[in-house]
Amino acid sequence: MERPEGEIAWNLAGTISAMRGGYTKLGGIHVKKTLITTAIATLALGAAFASPASAQDKIGACLITKTDTNPFFVKMKEGATAKAEELGIELKSFAGKIDGDHETQVAAIETCIADGAKGILLTASDTSSIVSSVQQARDAGLLVIALDTPLDPIDAADMTFATDNFKAGELIGQWAAAKLGDDAANAKIGMLDLAVSQPTVGVLRDQGFMQGFGIELGDPNKWGDETDPRVVGHDVTQGNEEGGRTAMENLLASDPMINVVYTINEPAAAGAYEALKSIGRENDVLIVSVDGGCPGVQNVADGVIGATSQQYPLLMASKGIEAIAAWAKDGTKPQPTEGKDFFDTGVSLVTDQPVDGVPSISVKEGMDLCWG
Repeated sequence: MERPEGEIAWNLAGTISAMRGGYTKLGGIHVKKTLITTAIATLALGAAFASPASAQDKIGACLITKTDTNPFFVKMKEGATAKAEELGIELKSFAGKIDGDHETQVAAIETCIADGAKGILLTASDTSSIVSSVQQARDAGLLVIALDTPLDPIDAADMTFATDNFKAGELIGQWAAAKLGDDAANAKIGMLDLAVSQPTVGVLRDQGFMQGFGIELGDPNKWGDETDPRVVGHDVTQGNEEGGRTAMENLLASDPMINVVYTINEPAAAGAYEALKSIGRENDVLIVSVDGGCPGVQNVADGVIGATSQQYPLLMASKGIEAIAAWAKDGTKPQPTEGKDFFDTGVSLVTDQPVDGVPSISVKEGMDLCWG
């Protein structure tokens, strides 16, 4: 039966103090007592200070996001930080300088490996190029959880905690088509995407919107190959307001009569709105988006955005930290939502203009659930 370390130390110390004279007998051999005293003292010291897995050392975890300025990733960091503090995990956070900064994310993964972290939470800027670095981390024994943005392929990470981004896009596409009614057949659609590298999150939302709107897809694993004449074109925004404005201006130069605008996220939507406002068309173009942050939901209330699909980054991040804690404790890996290849953290369409056949929640409900 295994004895507590403290009891072992005290018994060894007792053996030392009980010895008399210059020699003692061990197994019929007389041995000089000073040698035994030294050996036993060393054993006692080791027993007193040993701990099975350095219990006093904190578990290390890393959060690597695309940027640290987008409210979505700010909230994600808040969720990870709060859960890490609750579970006694030491969290280090890293972020790209801009959305698309792949090199900074690679360097962050290398740092996490060198630091001996137990796991990484990652929102990848380049979902295919990052795979080799992720594999290095996994080979080193780290659990890698993709947040929000699945890797390409998705099983390059141990698990993905995310919104169903295809469904998020599909909801806003269905809503936009229903809102236009018969006019949807003659819509002129501008697609404001994320980046030319076509990260999975951007592809899924784009293709989901198209399917929801009733546009036949080409290859569902990329955008830009559809043949429906209603699609005026695609441009990229880098997921920020300035990029959204520039992309909208570019598409308006191709066709100034665009009347439906899909946007990858709400900062891009805000930029698109400013571009439309500058030519006096802010009131006759339908803008839809994805994210559901508090500023975005407020923009729905103010009429800037018609509808947005709300996701839950705080939940993604807190679940990710819990997964790293479980992995560090006993090697347990998280499991996907039944019927899916990722853990679905949910999505809700937010609008004050509900349409038949498309489930939604009100702006008030969206405000109660929003982040940022």
